[in-house]
Amino acid sequence: MKKLGEHRKLLGVDKTVTLKELKSIYRNVMKDTHPDKFINDEAGKLEAEEKSKSVIEAYHYLVSINPETQEKYKEEYTETITKSNIQDFYLEKSILTVQHLNGNIYEYMGVPRNTYIKMVNSDSPNRFARRHIYGSFVYRKSGEVMAD
Repeated sequence: MKKLGEHRKLLGVDKTVTLKELKSIYRNVMKDTHPDKFINDEAGKLEAEEKSKSVIEAYHYLVSINPETQEKYKEEYTETITKSNIQDFYLEKSILTVQHLNGNIYEYMGVPRNTYIKMVNSDSPNRFARRHIYGSFVYRKSGEVMAD
């Protein structure tokens, strides 16, 4: 959740921002921080490159958890969590990453360590996730594993 707050602060948005507003804010921030603005200033250019990388990361992250994005992919997400068992899962810095047998990977933000430990020790991580993870935490799709 710390990352979420940092990204919102960097772009100056709150959780009610729409995708359209987010895109507009992102473009404006990138205009101000684009490295090409610093033609004869190497230090400024390097600083702008770092800042623009952070802005790009923040933008993509916020787009991925935006309610409009989640609504767009709700059918795929619902099918994954109801029909595809968990292949693997791990917790790192309060982010629970869950990989499903269908190849979809989702991240759940702000999962407490004790909740993760209960999931590890449960008889069925799938049932535990349905009861205690899905619908309880902010999530985003973080990737797909392609079948060989």
